[in-house]
Amino acid sequence: MGANHSRNGSDLSEEVNFDHFQILRAIGKGSFGKVCIVEKKDSKQMYAMKYMNKCQCWERDSLKNVLREIRILMILEHPFLVNLWFSFQDEEDIFMVSDLLLGGDFRYHLSQDVTFTEDCIILYACELGLALDYLQSQSIIHRDIKPDNILLDEEGHAHITDFNIATTLRDGQLATSMSGTKPYIAPEVFSVAMDELPGYTFPVDWWSLGVTLYELLARTRPYDIHSATSLSHVKSLFNNPVHFPSRWSSNIVSLFTKENCWPTKLFYFHIYRVITSIHTE
Repeated sequence: MGANHSRNGSDLSEEVNFDHFQILRAIGKGSFGKVCIVEKKDSKQMYAMKYMNKCQCWERDSLKNVLREIRILMILEHPFLVNLWFSFQDEEDIFMVSDLLLGGDFRYHLSQDVTFTEDCIILYACELGLALDYLQSQSIIHRDIKPDNILLDEEGHAHITDFNIATTLRDGQLATSMSGTKPYIAPEVFSVAMDELPGYTFPVDWWSLGVTLYELLARTRPYDIHSATSLSHVKSLFNNPVHFPSRWSSNIVSLFTKENCWPTKLFYFHIYRVITSIHTE
């Protein structure tokens, strides 16, 4: 897989700088950063290097999110995450050196009309479910699971990336901000925004994963929610039953529903049941 070497605990503390890497080619450009393929000169290992201009981050009030993302990624290592290997800075930029995954993200594959089979969806449910279970064990909510933030490696395995709005919850804490991308946000997050709940916790990531997997298989999302959809309309949409195409097998439907409802905890249960059944066979 893309992360086929193990971080030995010394990499993130190793003194490295830009000169330790050979830039091979650019592969992406964002609003205040770029991503390049690089090779570490001593090991010849290839990585993805993301670098962000500190002044632009500060001007856009994003610097604290970048630093929080680095702090979170420094404690994580999992085969189905995009792992951080090195981080450093110079006078102008912050650098993050991570696993190099060249299979594209799910959003790209959706735009290319790639057909995902039910077996693919079950595989991704297991891989990403294991990653979410690991994040919860580390007290971390990702809060932005969506097709754009899941990358495939060259063998087709899925990895979660972009921890820019992730947060850490400990000792029974609740998250309270409306964070995420609206079509993938769980009902309890909207309820918090409408002062109907005091907060939310880890299961919201499982809901977002459910919407993502549904979209991969159905080519549309289960609820017609967009960035401009009002909170009151979102709430009414969640009262409608989800349509499951007749061509879908009962096994795949069981990932998403039980007795025609799709609450977050039930979705967690069904994916967890699939994961544990596969690992006990």
